[in-house]
Amino acid sequence: MSYQARRVPQTETLALRGLKFQLYRWPGEDPQPIVLVHGWGDTSETWQFVVDQLSPARTVVAMDMRGFGRTQRPDDGYWFPDYLADLDALLDHLSPDAPLDLVGHSMGGNIVMLYAGVRPQRVRKVASLEAFGLPRTNVEQAPARYAEWLDDVKRGNTFAIYDTYEQFMRVLARRNPRTPPDRLEFVARSWARPGPDGRIELWADPKHKHVNPVLYQRDQAEACWRAIVAPTLLVLAEESELTKRMAGELGADHLRSLFANLTMETIRGAGHMIHHERPEETAALLERFFDRP
Repeated sequence: MSYQARRVPQTETLALRGLKFQLYRWPGEDPQPIVLVHGWGDTSETWQFVVDQLSPARTVVAMDMRGFGRTQRPDDGYWFPDYLADLDALLDHLSPDAPLDLVGHSMGGNIVMLYAGVRPQRVRKVASLEAFGLPRTNVEQAPARYAEWLDDVKRGNTFAIYDTYEQFMRVLARRNPRTPPDRLEFVARSWARPGPDGRIELWADPKHKHVNPVLYQRDQAEACWRAIVAPTLLVLAEESELTKRMAGELGADHLRSLFANLTMETIRGAGHMIHHERPEETAALLERFFDRP
């Protein structure tokens, strides 16, 4: 059985920074929207499960990030600061004079947290789902990282192609066994499309698979987090492999030292894709956070 959306989004194409972005809007009574930012490989359409659990009074907006979903692919590849600039342009379009609430998952969570420190006056509250930076790097890793990037550029990257949506769903089910079948089908049809030969290919640009030649600078990320003025919500998933790998950076005392006003929550028994697996609990946490004075 296919997933039946309770709130059907309005869609439009928005021109920002020389690209055409796919925008989803779930209108409600609230004049100021909550802005949702998806993770790597995801699309904004799959926020549907969480949106359906939020109050119908809430206006929600989400945008496929560059090179993901139905948004245009840039010719020259991807640099992380461009995601911040795209979000900045979107907020200027949606609410040039008033701060907005931001929610991000995974890569999107890292985007909204950095943005909230860089543009503190543009953010009322910020929620990050399963996003807390990357592990620290060492300068000695630089030669190998640049060599890996050069190999990626020379060789190119590809995503897997599937014979049918059902085959792709079976792959998703192995990766995300806690997500019900109706939601998996919705995700599969959002993430992929029939290619010219009828086989199923991902919407995402394969250039996203290029390794970043610039080593992750955790100290810089934490400096941005310390500059956040808005109340901040961090949501962790108990069974997430990412959470487990990052355990050394996730001590409550350490994290509280980085944020001026931090709330931390953990969803028990959930994996990394908590907005697919546990939309009811995710939405309930967001409702309480955004309603808190």
